[in-house]
Amino acid sequence: MAKKTVRDLNVEGKTVLIRVDFNVPMKDSVITDNNRIIQALPTIQYVMERNGKVVLFSHLGRVKEETDKAGKSLSPVAKELEKLLKKKVKFVPFTRGVELETAIKAMHNGEVLMFENTRFEDINGKKESKNDPELGKYWASLGDVFVNDAFGTAHRAHASNCGIASNIAEVAAGFLLEKEIKFIGGAVDNPERPFVAILGGAKVGDKIGVIKNLLTKADKILIGGGMSYTFMKAQGLEIGSSICEMDKLDLATELLELGKGKLVLPVDFKVTKEFSNDAEIRSVKFDAFKPNEMGLDIGSRTLSLYKEILADAKTVVWNGPVGVFEFSNFALGTIGVCETLSKLTDATTIIGGGDSAAAAIQLGYADKFTHISTGGGASLEYLEGKELPGVACIDDL
Repeated sequence: MAKKTVRDLNVEGKTVLIRVDFNVPMKDSVITDNNRIIQALPTIQYVMERNGKVVLFSHLGRVKEETDKAGKSLSPVAKELEKLLKKKVKFVPFTRGVELETAIKAMHNGEVLMFENTRFEDINGKKESKNDPELGKYWASLGDVFVNDAFGTAHRAHASNCGIASNIAEVAAGFLLEKEIKFIGGAVDNPERPFVAILGGAKVGDKIGVIKNLLTKADKILIGGGMSYTFMKAQGLEIGSSICEMDKLDLATELLELGKGKLVLPVDFKVTKEFSNDAEIRSVKFDAFKPNEMGLDIGSRTLSLYKEILADAKTVVWNGPVGVFEFSNFALGTIGVCETLSKLTDATTIIGGGDSAAAAIQLGYADKFTHISTGGGASLEYLEGKELPGVACIDDL
């Protein structure tokens, strides 16, 4: 997919609108993980160094009513960005109006300005998330060119991406979005083989499209996490009190039939009688669950099987943890997957955002992968083979 990037723009002296994904976790207005801000720095610094005027904007959380605004201001994010850039970042606490327009007009080359949470426009009308034409046109009027660097919202047509793009002269991808297109899009469309996908998480329903698409592209799909038990139940196996989507059993049966020879299920599990890190643990084969037991992690035999399949892989995409990694006693499967992938020095290894990305970062493997996606929902839809509005709206080369 040949899309225009920020490198293709002449930004000198121009006001460059950059949609970033600064939807960072915060507690009591303190940022607890600044990774998304760090990931956006290369694009911001590129424009600054080439004497562009940088105008940044992002959403933060969900805002539907006036009371939802508490703790959702981007002001703390602007301060964190200022520390990382080591340069003043002017923050305007509005999403539109005279103060914002005046501040942008007063900017000098190389300066950075950030305006308030775009979702504040969703109060009483969802203008941002429903891609209100007037709002997109207004935001586009504030700049000369538009750079979309927010992959996390690329699967949605919002005023802050598609709305601006349809009302401005030039639209390009930032470096972060370019990476997402290159790695996730490349893995799906033109992978070096063998291509192995690892899919975990709780629900088959969330990954129906992904599984069906990858069955046509991957050499093997390794299944783990809560969705395993729905596949097992569909085969008539005892799964005790394990999580299961009873309304997806027919679908699981269909996928098993489609995936013969490709779909690999766990062969053993760590089970317990209660959802607790401190509960007594038993290791069992896939056909030895007791009615009062629930599976919370894959077992050692499954991990060995995964390792064997992954040993000669050249492209690996992983989406979703294979156990309840938040509990240390049930994180060994997910840790084992991280360790295995970290040792594949001759392979492209990609984590498709969401909980698997959180697990890899939390467990200390963030720098061991070729690419960790910044978008959970967006990466899932990309893996499904869907066209993402926030990517489609970027100018073709």
